Amino acid sequence: MRFTKQLLLHTLAVVGVAVVGILVTRDGTGWRDLLPGALAALAIGSALAWMLGRSVSAPIAELRDVNRALAAGDLSARPSLAYRGELGELATAVHRLAEEFGARITALESEDALLVALIDSLNEGVIAINARQQVVRINASGRQLLRVSHDAPFPIDRLPRDRPLHLAIQDTLRGISTDLFELEIGGRLVSLTARPLAGGGAVVAFFDLTPVRRLETVRRDFVANVSHELKTPLTIIGGFAETLTADDPPPARRREFAAMIRSNAQRMQRIVDDLLDLSRIESGGWVPNPVNTDVALLAAESTAQVQTVADEKEIALEARVEPDASTLYADRTAVRQILANLLENAVRHTASGTVSIHAQREDGGVWLSVEDTGPGIAADHLPRIFERFYRVDTGRARTSGGTGLGLAIVKHLAEAHGGRVRADSAVGRGTSIGVFFPARRDEPEVTD
Repeated sequence: MRFTKQLLLHTLAVVGVAVVGILVTRDGTGWRDLLPGALAALAIGSALAWMLGRSVSAPIAELRDVNRALAAGDLSARPSLAYRGELGELATAVHRLAEEFGARITALESEDALLVALIDSLNEGVIAINARQQVVRINASGRQLLRVSHDAPFPIDRLPRDRPLHLAIQDTLRGISTDLFELEIGGRLVSLTARPLAGGGAVVAFFDLTPVRRLETVRRDFVANVSHELKTPLTIIGGFAETLTADDPPPARRREFAAMIRSNAQRMQRIVDDLLDLSRIESGGWVPNPVNTDVALLAAESTAQVQTVADEKEIALEARVEPDASTLYADRTAVRQILANLLENAVRHTASGTVSIHAQREDGGVWLSVEDTGPGIAADHLPRIFERFYRVDTGRARTSGGTGLGLAIVKHLAEAHGGRVRADSAVGRGTSIGVFFPARRDEPEVTD
């Protein structure tokens, strides 16, 4: 529009000068004859000036609007390609620029989406910090590990207030890399690796070492426990065998020594058998063959196996099977082994009272539990009782003949069925160990 106004003013000035010149050069009597022509020329010149300015300013205004739209992020804006001459070439150049700009922005957005998906899929926590000490990106694992819920960007002061963590970040922001630095954050052991960025800022990665350290502890405990469990009967067997070889004890004493040797050899055999069972289940060498199983029948068979020991200790054996839980879908041999292990543990650790089998249906399956009135288990021991060779009372358990593998076998048999285990106990109130067996997928839901 500014161009149009300038063109119009120039045209008017030219026409005005022409009219004045004519009027000045003619005598006074002729100006009335020339005035209509001058006015007509002025009108025609003005119209031509407006049309010429309009034809030039409209494409320029359109190109201006397109560029403004592109700068504002509207990648769909395009100029018309109907213009000719220099304006047409300019419109074509802007159109190509918009196409290339849109293609590059789309590629960058795709690459950014891929990068976000890749980072979020990592098990390691990753955070990116800019030069202004703000966290500009953090993946899901990093949020979970650091317990951060703030939307990025946010200042690093909102990260856990752990001094080693912030010192490592500050060192990295100054250009000092950090490799495999272990620290504790929120009760979990974490390995930290940090790298400075060329343009300022840092990338920090966290790896949760807690499960690894827990597995290492379990492995060390397992090696130590199995060594001790085998060493004890071997020592007894070796000692009595040496006595029988070196001396000539009376027949009664020889029979006593032989009985001890046999008892400890059987104990070693039970430990080896249980270890082989665990190895077979864990490696996938054993696969359950689930069928509809009569719970009451298996409960009766299992209680009969421990009836003699229970009678000696004056322990009452009971079975409470709810009507809607009389059948469960599981491998019969596995259920027998589970009940045998749970009943033997319960009878072994109960001085007197009651040991009962309880079956009840819950959503999605059946809980099969063995409850006793024994001394109970302290709360700090409950999370570990299903570990191999873990004993609440080491001395008493070994004296009573347990291998320390029964509950571990129960857990793995339950998980092989897709189920789970639970332990409820309190000191002085007895213990309840339960195993959940999922229902068949095609089994109808039981409703009240």
